[in-house]
Amino acid sequence: MESVITQLPGTADALMHASWEEVSGYDENLNTIRTYQVCNVFEPSQNNWLLTTFIDRRGAQRIYVEMRFTVRDCSSIPNVPGSCKETFNLYYYETDSVIATKGTAFWMEAPYLKVDTIAADESFSQVDFGGRLMKVNTEVRSFGPLSKNGFYLAFQDYGACMSLLSVRVFYKKCPSVVQNFAIFPETMTGAESTSLVIARGICIPNSEEVDVPIKLYCNGDGEWMVPIGSCTCKAGFETDNGNVCRGKETTRECSQDLKWVAVRLTVTSIGPVTERLLV
Repeated sequence: MESVITQLPGTADALMHASWEEVSGYDENLNTIRTYQVCNVFEPSQNNWLLTTFIDRRGAQRIYVEMRFTVRDCSSIPNVPGSCKETFNLYYYETDSVIATKGTAFWMEAPYLKVDTIAADESFSQVDFGGRLMKVNTEVRSFGPLSKNGFYLAFQDYGACMSLLSVRVFYKKCPSVVQNFAIFPETMTGAESTSLVIARGICIPNSEEVDVPIKLYCNGDGEWMVPIGSCTCKAGFETDNGNVCRGKETTRECSQDLKWVAVRLTVTSIGPVTERLLV
């Protein structure tokens, strides 16, 4: 299960940029959107940064970043120098407070940790662009463990002709669930994609633990797995609808009441019909 922290571009101040340009563009469905683009392929030694504002991690230990972008095919650009790229870099910087604003943002690699170099599976040419054929790439990367209040994301261009259409920042969690007569709380995934986080269950009303303490494991994809132990209805109670324990006498009384109501409804519905037939 995914929980979105932020979606960019979302507001006018969500991204700070140096040498990137905020422009109107089109998505793959030809809807008008705001994008960030850069295309300085004829100038050598490019180092263009796009920086988010401070993002609160909301207690998550591992963060996922989904990027949707387009990249121009270098071979389709006439007389382009060999420095033309079709990739860009993703970085993050963890901090407890806001340290960068539009007036003070730091555009250098030193404070950041590199997540990955992002390459396009598909690039577009001038012919594609003229025919408004958009080849949108979607890539997801993750990083962690995180321990401070929040972080910044940074996107570094070093010679590509590209547009960043959107960035979705999220974490994964296992939803609250009732299983084996126990309630398990919503649980965030661990610091690594392979982590298993133990969640202790609490027996539902009128039930008790049997054998060993009941627990589930939340895996890195936000899915519950490896159930251990269980709860069972206490003496004098029985299961109803799978994960509810009701008193046996109450259950029988309810059942008898339902039968009485059913008979009463049958007699009431049949009576008037019989009278009409006799007239």
